Amino acid sequence: MRTKAKRAGIACAISILIAGAAIGAPRDVPTGDGMYANIKTTRGEITVRLEFQKTPMTVCNFVGLAEGTLAAAGGKPFYDGLAFHRVIADFMIQGGDPAGNGSGGPGYKFPDEFDPGLRHDGPGVLSMANAGPGTNGSQFFITHKATPWLDDKHTVFGRVVQGQEVVDAVKQGDKIEKITIVREGAAAKAFKADQASFDAYLKDSGGAAAAKAKARKDADLATIAAKYPQALKTASGMRYLILKKGTGAKPVAGKTVSVNYKGMFLSGETFDASDLHGGPIDFQAGAGRIIPGWEEAVLDMQVGEKRLVVLPPELAYGERGAGGVIPPNAFLVFEMELVKIK
Repeated sequence: MRTKAKRAGIACAISILIAGAAIGAPRDVPTGDGMYANIKTTRGEITVRLEFQKTPMTVCNFVGLAEGTLAAAGGKPFYDGLAFHRVIADFMIQGGDPAGNGSGGPGYKFPDEFDPGLRHDGPGVLSMANAGPGTNGSQFFITHKATPWLDDKHTVFGRVVQGQEVVDAVKQGDKIEKITIVREGAAAKAFKADQASFDAYLKDSGGAAAAKAKARKDADLATIAAKYPQALKTASGMRYLILKKGTGAKPVAGKTVSVNYKGMFLSGETFDASDLHGGPIDFQAGAGRIIPGWEEAVLDMQVGEKRLVVLPPELAYGERGAGGVIPPNAFLVFEMELVKIK
């Protein structure tokens, strides 16, 4: 009986060790060609395949910080010893902040680098944390599940190939003990992650981003010209059509006005309307509390007037967009009716 009990105890101990090893033991990095990051954490190891060909600037930044080859790292591995400062169950784990509270970074920001083939489409997606468009630094996150609402808002630059169970086990405050970059194949071995390479990617991205933005703006202006050929244009770049003439007074700066409105994208899709909020909204005209295009339009309207206005991004929500609803650099269309002046 003692022998059987002893054997059972040994078997149980071995089972526990094996179960523990499934999470905590060192892992073999995949041998297929590519670039990999082995992230050794308090809970075990996570291996991520890095998309260095689709998102070279972002991978250059991550690898350069991890290996200490970017100037911001000061010649030392930037990530080693940092905590996963933000962990949300059934969502993601976030790390890479030297401040440890979500406010820190490497001392610079760089643009987004979206690829249509890289989506937040499942668990194990490695993506950049940011505070808005073009504010990438050192913080990154790894998903627990698909998070499609983050597509084209956060740069996906890798995916877990081993250790998703470790991702799922990480708790807030757990540490990144060490990140090791492994290069397999000629292309990965030729990929450089030094300061000169990162600076070159930044320069190229600026030109590419400018060209892309211009192409989008030209397309939007062509759409506006086709949909609203009779629209008048002001010096600021706002276009408008008077849908119904008013008969009352025009407001002056400082007066409170009541306005009915419907906000639409160029596609015609409605994103907001005063009807959804119980009727017209009140605000003080000329006080700078609303978007510039609205200020300009309402101060030029008579009570009872209804007009359609087309606002360029600089008169609406600009480069940042708004509330996850208005994308960056969006032209917006509003139907506005000046109901009364209080």
